Amino acid sequence: MREVIKTVGLTKMYNGFPALDELTLTIGPDVCVGFIGPNGAGKTTTIKILTSLIRSTAGKAYVEGFDIRESPKAALMNVGSVVETPEFYPYLTPIETLDYLGRLRGMGEEYVRDRSKRVLEQVHMEEWATTRIGKFSKGMKQRLGIAQALLHEPTVLILDEPTSGLDPRGMIEVREIIKDLKKEKRTIFMSSHLLYEAQEVCDWVAMVDKGRLIFFDKVENISKLTGAKKLEIRLVEPITEEQLDTIKNFEGVAEVSLVHPEIVNLRFGGNDQDRAKMLAEMIAKGAMVVSFQSVGMELEDLYMDMIGSS
Repeated sequence: MREVIKTVGLTKMYNGFPALDELTLTIGPDVCVGFIGPNGAGKTTTIKILTSLIRSTAGKAYVEGFDIRESPKAALMNVGSVVETPEFYPYLTPIETLDYLGRLRGMGEEYVRDRSKRVLEQVHMEEWATTRIGKFSKGMKQRLGIAQALLHEPTVLILDEPTSGLDPRGMIEVREIIKDLKKEKRTIFMSSHLLYEAQEVCDWVAMVDKGRLIFFDKVENISKLTGAKKLEIRLVEPITEEQLDTIKNFEGVAEVSLVHPEIVNLRFGGNDQDRAKMLAEMIAKGAMVVSFQSVGMELEDLYMDMIGSS
């Protein structure tokens, strides 16, 4: 497997404190990896090292096989990035900004013009192509940041919390853009503190805590690791003692809590067939069930199990 991004024993010290502590991680081609962890876990530090904004104290970081410290130009040749909140000259328009950045990269005038039109369409900004950036919202600047990262058609995209600070609509728009970019056979490495976002958008999840990698696997495998799922049962009428006992005594049920006379929460380790049997038994006991569904998500459970209150 081609190693697109690789870190080996990557360490970064700040005044004797390890922001990164021997982080070792290998990411292959054409995947979207969510890089998650609590504040101060080392997410942005890792991204800044991978984009040559800061240097590591020890260890190695490679992008497309090139050592980021020894050959930064070669390593970043095919990388597009948005690190922290992007800012642009407010008196320029998106077209002018992309033209300026393209010329800095040594790109030809005609090529920059064609690519600028294409990337603005990709991030749904073509309508504001000639509007001064000073009038833009934070979400619009974030989309323009992704557009400039795509300008030179990179094979690797590195995004540092791309939806941070956006309103709900802005977050949804940026997520949809990332989902579309996944179809173009790129390697996407994105940090996030939003677990729902990582589980919805990414193929793999890398979890860090206190600068160390503590989990790295496919999103589809998370449910196998978390075991019991959280379920919520809503009823038309208050649940009876007999109906509640039916739930408590069902095989695989744990942590039953009555949060409201008509709402029961529980953890359940069974499969879909077991859930259907439990529902059938409740209905046989006269329970008028309105909804019977999973709540929360597997990644949240895994996150709390592995990181806890830290």
